[in-house]
Amino acid sequence: RQCSERCKALLYSCAETLLCLVVELMSLIVSTDHYLKQNWIYFSGSFYYISTTEKSWQSSRDDCLGRGADLIIIDSREENEFARKFQKRLWIGLSDRQSEGHWIWQDGTSLDESFWHPGEPNSYWGRDEDCAEIKYINDVNSWNDLVCTNENFWICEKKTGV
Repeated sequence: RQCSERCKALLYSCAETLLCLVVELMSLIVSTDHYLKQNWIYFSGSFYYISTTEKSWQSSRDDCLGRGADLIIIDSREENEFARKFQKRLWIGLSDRQSEGHWIWQDGTSLDESFWHPGEPNSYWGRDEDCAEIKYINDVNSWNDLVCTNENFWICEKKTGV
């Protein structure tokens, strides 16, 4: 009888865990469907939105935030290649607006791996180029610093947690 009670408790615990997993999976399916219907693209655990208009870096970021996302944080060579394939100049979530020469991602994390084009960042001709874009050029190192008020397309990233 004691074993029976332990077995029941274990079964109840397993059923509860399974139910939680099913609810989480259903939520993920609904979320995925929602993003795909709004022209988001799934890649490696995140959804990405590629703009069809051009805005300043801050306006681009505000658009992403309004969509429940933020400008992309590129943290791997694969993600960099993914962003390059859109063949557009795209704002990314990287700037040195807080401290000149100290490039950080919009979430406050430090820049670990970078893909700057040779000679970049350079604040060309002494201009205040504090925001980063990814340019479509035939080189993995395709980042460029640019004046933040310039208008560009942008790429939002929404991490799924999967």
